[in-house]
Amino acid sequence: MNKPFEVVVSRSKSVEDHVLEIIEILNHNSNEVDLKGYGFEINKTVDIYNALKDRLKEGITLEEVSIGSETKDRKRISYLLLRIKRSY
Repeated sequence: MNKPFEVVVSRSKSVEDHVLEIIEILNHNSNEVDLKGYGFEINKTVDIYNALKDRLKEGITLEEVSIGSETKDRKRISYLLLRIKRSY
């Protein structure tokens, strides 16, 4: 099984830019995408998923939700990981 393509949510991109990037990945590269947001971008990660769901309706399914923390620069940073799968 192929590893899902990972998209990390950034402050510099808008929600709509992330949505378009994920749609492009699902159409051309992969059937699954891991959407990951760290720290303050966790809220934006949920906004991106909701916008994607509004746009694609039953075209995607939420396969897995993971929460946890990672150590970066000797600091613990929380993350939210959403595994999205194309269902069409």
